[in-house]
Amino acid sequence: MKAIFMGTPDFAVGALKKLAEDGHEILAVITQPDKPQGRKMVLTPPPVKEEALRLGLEVYQPKRVRDPECVEYMKSLHPEVIIVAAFGQILPKEILYLPRFGCLNIHASLLPKYRGAAPIQRAIIDGEKETGVTMMRMDEGLDTGDMLTKVVVPIEADETGGSLFDKLSAAGAKLMSETLQALMVEDIPGEKQPEKSPTPYAAMIRREDGVIDWKNSAVSLERLVRGLSPWPGCTTRLQGKQLKVWKTRVCRENSEQCAGSVCCTKKDALCVQTADGILEILELQLEGKKRMDAATFLRGCKIAAGTILG
Repeated sequence: MKAIFMGTPDFAVGALKKLAEDGHEILAVITQPDKPQGRKMVLTPPPVKEEALRLGLEVYQPKRVRDPECVEYMKSLHPEVIIVAAFGQILPKEILYLPRFGCLNIHASLLPKYRGAAPIQRAIIDGEKETGVTMMRMDEGLDTGDMLTKVVVPIEADETGGSLFDKLSAAGAKLMSETLQALMVEDIPGEKQPEKSPTPYAAMIRREDGVIDWKNSAVSLERLVRGLSPWPGCTTRLQGKQLKVWKTRVCRENSEQCAGSVCCTKKDALCVQTADGILEILELQLEGKKRMDAATFLRGCKIAAGTILG
């Protein structure tokens, strides 16, 4: 097929590579503009741009995909299909209905669950046992288009946002390939989504989402830590310094301490009372220090029972 590919982060790179491997004619790769990153604010291209240049493909980086210049550029290419994977902007009507086969979105959830920008993290935070990828023919709503194909991916007990991201990226590339092959033979009858999603909207993750509220349960906080790893990570305060919490374990017992208090230390864990249960911190990173296991941390830093976090 003659295709335009639209995507920006690492999640979309596998799909772009697969599209090229399958022999489709990629007319252009459209991605977000380069952005300054790091302490020195170095102008950095998005991962999809880097892969597109490696593949020798034409790259176009509009500030706003709705701009008439961008719309006319895409019309001039006469695509048969537009593949969208975590592009980062809402597409206008002129683009949605431009290609013969439509705009096909690789969405990282089992729609209609988890419409929105952060379905991967939200599924872990909510304690889902499985998620997946849906190929959807986009319409003018937010992830509300007809569902074409799906693949289910289990969520492991120790799954993090990072590990699930990688699994769904690979699953999405494969599903996209299979869907396009099927469409070249015959049209796939789309399944309409219900008007209302059975889950809350998966809003974009912000840094402040990772600030630990010890008035929540140990179970919910353990899921939060996994869901927000590696970015933005979960944080609390210890003796005036930021403490990043990387890995935890749930103890369903309770101590006499109030929520947010260190109830004890173990050989391998710093144990904190929550609203329900004890959260055992197994890996952490104190402000200005390297990430380390709790055993190493506690050998160099004595934390008394009753110490308040947060």
